[in-house]
This record gives sequence, structure tokens and C-alpha cells, in this order.
Amino acid sequence: MSSLTVRPPAKINLSLKITRKRDDGFHELETLVLPLPGLTDELHFENAEKFSLHCEAPGVPTDESNLVSRAVHLFEKHTGKEAPFRITLTKHIPHGAGLGGGSADAAHTFLALNELTGASVPLEYLAEWAGELGSDIPLFIYESPCWCRGRGEVIEPVNLEWNHPILLFKPSFSIPTPWAYSRWKHSQEIPDISYKPTRVGEIELFNDLERPVFEKHRFLAELKQFLLEQPETQTAMMSGSGSTVFAILHDKMDADSLGRRTLKELDPTLWSHLAIF
Repeated sequence: MSSLTVRPPAKINLSLKITRKRDDGFHELETLVLPLPGLTDELHFENAEKFSLHCEAPGVPTDESNLVSRAVHLFEKHTGKEAPFRITLTKHIPHGAGLGGGSADAAHTFLALNELTGASVPLEYLAEWAGELGSDIPLFIYESPCWCRGRGEVIEPVNLEWNHPILLFKPSFSIPTPWAYSRWKHSQEIPDISYKPTRVGEIELFNDLERPVFEKHRFLAELKQFLLEQPETQTAMMSGSGSTVFAILHDKMDADSLGRRTLKELDPTLWSHLAIF
């Protein structure tokens, strides 16, 4: 095979519970993750004399700090196979959004190299290697809704029948994930903002990182509260460590009216995306 194109999907966290800070500095958590159809990056692999990574998106590094580059070298290390591919990364998933774009790109690099080199490494080993790069990378190996536990590396794929449209909003600013976790323990709730769990079908939705993030970024708290109060919305929540806030809709036909109203009343520069399942 001389070339291959893969499309790593974004994700949202339908629930995120933090139980404690571990001795290794990470946080013990339990989170239900849902891949989003239609919101993907693109990775194109072509045979070359040596590995190189190319990306025209501003602010995205193409050196050894990029998770795609690190995934390539880790794959070579563990399999003993060379991966001399020219990789072109096209970004559509916003950075620093709590949507897992960089992690998805790294996971799908492992999957693509496994196919291109004929290594046939079992998924559980690829997930283990992915965990060496980052806590939320292994979940993308399974290309399925999943529960993630431990520091995020213990993965349990689940059959989740989900057919509710989701409308996502992201402001211009991003939130570093380590910062959000570091503020979790001592953060306080903002009065008149709803943090309590809500339900959609059998799923209980809540996010323990809303507390520290909303404390600093009041706009995100206001955005969530606004969405909760709209007639088109079943519920609303922040994804991961933010800065994306999403609304679960009653019907996909509601997205246009809710989107226009949200941009008009809160921030006309908000990025938005409708995920239909």
C-alpha cells in the first residue's frame, strides 16, 4: 500500500468524575467518552525516503513535539519496523477545546502504521503504547464509545445507542488540560450556575472539571447556563477540560435557531458544530 488517508474523530465526555489525586501526580478518574461523527482531522500517509510531518494550520508544530511524530517513533521502537512516510495533517478539530484532536491524531497514526507496515499489532498493545504518550490517547484506538478509568488509560469499549443531536460551541480561547486538573481540588462553585448531574435516557451527565474552569472562565459558565435554559435543549455541559460547551438537542431541526440565538446573545465569534448520529 503506497498511501492511506485516515480521519481521526473528535470526542466529547458525557461524564467525567475525578475521585482523587494519585501518588504519580495524575488524577484518578472515570469518564464516558463519545466519538463525534463528522468532526474529524485528516491524516494522509505517503511512501517517502524518510519520515516527515506537514501541517499548514497555524500554531501546530511539525517537529518532535507533535504527538503524531512521537507516535511514529514509538511505533518504530516497539515493532522494529521503519515508518518512512510523509504525513500531511489537516486540522478541523479545534485545539485546546476538550475534544481530543491531538490525541485522536496520535492514536490514528498508530492504527495507520499498523496497517501500512503489515505489523498486525493487536489493539490492546497499540493502546498500551498510546498510553505512554498521553492518558487520553488509548481511547481513540478502539474507535468506539468507551469508559475510561485509572488516569484514563484503562479502556472499556461499550455499545452505546446514541441518537441525540449535539450542538457544540467554542470561544476563541483555549484551556490547558493540566491547568484544569491542577485547580480541581480547591475550586469553588459559582452561585446560580447549575453543576448538578442531568440525565439523557440512561446516561447521567456531569463534569467535575466545570468547577475549576468556570471559576476562572465565567463566560463558559454563562454559556452553559444559557444553553440549559433554551427550549431546544435537553441538557448542556462542558466537554473534558473545555473550552467547548455542548447542548444535547431534542431534534436536529432545532440546531439552526439555537445556534443563531446563542451567537447573537452571547458571542458572534463562537465556533460551532452540529454532530448528528
